[in-house]
Order: sequence, then C-alpha cells, then structure tokens
Amino acid sequence: MELCGLSRAVLPLLDQPGVLDEDMNRLSTSTTPTSRDWVLLGIAVIAVSAAAPIVVACAAPALAIAFWRCALGALLTVGWLAIRRQSLHQLRSHFWLLVVAGAMLALHFATFIPALRYTSVAAATALVSTVPIWTALISRISGYQVSRLLWLGVAVAMIGVLIITGVDVAMSPSALFGDALALVGGAAGAAYIMSGAKARQELGAAPYSAAVYGVAAVFLLVVCLVADVELVGYEVRDWVLIVALTVLAQLLGHSLVNVVLRSLPPTTVGLALLLEVPGAILIAAVWLGAFPPFQLVPGVLLILAGLAVVVVTGKRNSYQVT
Repeated sequence: MELCGLSRAVLPLLDQPGVLDEDMNRLSTSTTPTSRDWVLLGIAVIAVSAAAPIVVACAAPALAIAFWRCALGALLTVGWLAIRRQSLHQLRSHFWLLVVAGAMLALHFATFIPALRYTSVAAATALVSTVPIWTALISRISGYQVSRLLWLGVAVAMIGVLIITGVDVAMSPSALFGDALALVGGAAGAAYIMSGAKARQELGAAPYSAAVYGVAAVFLLVVCLVADVELVGYEVRDWVLIVALTVLAQLLGHSLVNVVLRSLPPTTVGLALLLEVPGAILIAAVWLGAFPPFQLVPGVLLILAGLAVVVVTGKRNSYQVT
C-alpha cells in the first residue's frame, strides 16, 4: 500500500509532499501536468499493485519479508543519498518522531504482509487501503472537525468492511484473522503518516524514508529474532521476489508518486492509488490464478466508493480544531 500519496489527499494539513532530491517546500501543484506525469502515475499504481501478489508468491516467512523490505529499502535509499552527497545530520532534531513513525511503519508491514497468508489478496488490499479512514478518525480524535460528507464516506467504506468480514467468517476463521490483521495494518499506516507529519514538513523524502525504513527494520528484526523467524536460507526465487517487492513498492511506487505530486493534485493522485486494489486483484488472478470469491466484490466496491468520498472530501474541506 502506497501510504503517502493517499493520506496526503485526505488531510490538507499533511499535504507537504517531497521528492528524492528536492526540498519539500519547492513542491506545489503549480506546474501543468503533462502526459509524462500521467504515465509515471500509471507506473506507480502498477508498482504498488504488484506488492500483494509478490508477497503471496514468495515462500519466505511473512515477517522476514517485512524485515527485508524495510532493510533493503533503507540501504538503497542511504546509497542514493551517498551518491547525491546529502547529509543526514538534520535527522537528529526529529529523532523521537522518526522512531515513532518507524515503529508504526513496522507495525503496518508486520500486520499487512502476514494477513496475505490468511485471507485473499482482494480482502487484504481492500482492508489495508482504509488508511484514509483511520487518518480521518485520528484527526477527529485529535480535535479536528470532520465534515458530514466525509463521515458518509467512512460509513459506506465500513459497510464494505463488514461485508468482507462477514463473507470471510462464513469461509474460515483464519480468513477473518487475516482481515483483522489487514485492518490493523491500515490503522498503523495512518498512525505512521500522522506521527511523521511534522518531520516530513522539514525533511526531504529521501532522508525521511531512509530513517523510517531503518527504524522499521530494527523493530522488525527484533520481532523476527524473538519469534525465531528464519531470515536467510531461502530459494533464489524468493530473494528475487523480495528484491522486486522492495524496488517496486518500497522505492519505485513511492518515488514516482512524489514526482507526480509536483504537478498533479493530491486528490487526483489519491484517487488513482485506489486502483491498487483492483490492480492487485487482477495481477493475482493473471499471475497466480488466485481469483477472489465473488461474494467479496460488493464489499470491495463499497470500500473503494467510500474511500473515494473520503479522499475527495478530505482535500476539499479544511479541518478546524474544536
């Protein structure tokens, strides 16, 4: 799940995107979108859509996949910064914010990736995509006024959640457990975005990403060691899939979203990223032959419809502290 672009479309107060090699203050949507921007956005959507099917295809332990995704993401991002000769000294002043954000990112991956071992790609991707809903709920708890139309979107999406969980209850208890993990992953993703919001206002995307990926990797490593998860000894095919997951979802998707946010409105990008759900379902069906149960389709569609309302309403309405 591409967290940043989707959540920025929900909360205007977080609408401060950055790119790998530019200061965030330079990024506004003042430039005219070109065909190149739309192509890059399409590539980003495809890249993040491949994440869930890749996890399903990989035989490595789910928590190990989460660890290596973050660890490799951190190493590659630090390498990029070294090539660009960018300093990381500014991270010190945001140490605790980065620790909390990294912990929430670790929780996001530690729940969403294992969820794919229990429930379908359709259910897991739809449920973890509820990040904007959790972001809106957290903002309301924090004292921000949320519009009635946004609450309508939340209600529609939650009906979709109930339909999916109801179908999975009828299918198997393990599928319901996967649904619960995916929902926790969505909530953790929202907490990650909001906990790192202040740091993102002052840090570029690359230094921020390197820090939170590294922190998340440390947390996940501890979890893997405590749970006695095997971190090495996989087949070559599994290592290739882990690298592909890192490059596509962790780096390519995230990076291209930040690039197109220079010219495309965050609402447009957020809506486009909702296509990750049908994209993941399609890739899983074509590549893995994993077709979702037909009964899940109404729930998935309701979640997407509700999220679309949340994304559009969240951008159009300003939040006021009450």
